[in-house]
Amino acid sequence: MSAAGTVLVTGAAKRIGRGIALRLHQAGYRVAIHYSTSEREARETAAECGDAALYRANLESVAEIRRMFHEVGEQGPLYGLVNNAARFTKRDPLALSEADWDFIHSVNLKATFFCCQQGALLMKRSGRGRIVNLSSLGGIRPWADHAHYCSSKAGVIMLTKALAKAFAPEITVNSVAPGVILSSPEEPRTQDLIAATPAGRRGTIEEVADAVLYFLNATNFITGQTIAVDGGLSQR
Repeated sequence: MSAAGTVLVTGAAKRIGRGIALRLHQAGYRVAIHYSTSEREARETAAECGDAALYRANLESVAEIRRMFHEVGEQGPLYGLVNNAARFTKRDPLALSEADWDFIHSVNLKATFFCCQQGALLMKRSGRGRIVNLSSLGGIRPWADHAHYCSSKAGVIMLTKALAKAFAPEITVNSVAPGVILSSPEEPRTQDLIAATPAGRRGTIEEVADAVLYFLNATNFITGQTIAVDGGLSQR
């Protein structure tokens, strides 16, 4: 646990991001909450995290990313960054438009890189830091109607490996790849995936958050790694 810096969680207003923020607060970290449009939910999450600092930014804009990290840096050292914010859509690859592609990649991959870049610049000031990128089972296993999403998350996994080398030894970069966690109409074959999961169930947000916490607590000898929190599904 770091007593000398903040952990910024992107997309922390709802769902998995909220769960990660709450878990880190429970573990004693000073959490900062990023949101884009979900202000009410972000304020509720921040209140549950001990009136955590709030930062609004449209992650499609590199200028806004830079502005957000400048504001974070003005408040003190940044110890950790959890790149959780992401988008998910289902599209037939033969009908996929440029706008469909950019909608996913602008946040899932491009924003993840620039958040890593700006976060690392702050962490270099104090000589240490931890970055955790949320990838996905979709970055490990192919889904035909989610080629754009799968490629963005596979990109996050390779980005994690490359930046782990680039930012070493002061800063570690690791990834957590959730399997079937949340249910929504957009999830690919949710029930089939649950049935195929060796653990025999969907995962929980708390299990994802615990994996993030592990990387934040780990030494710098653990870097460039991806933990699949998927009940063994990626091994089938």
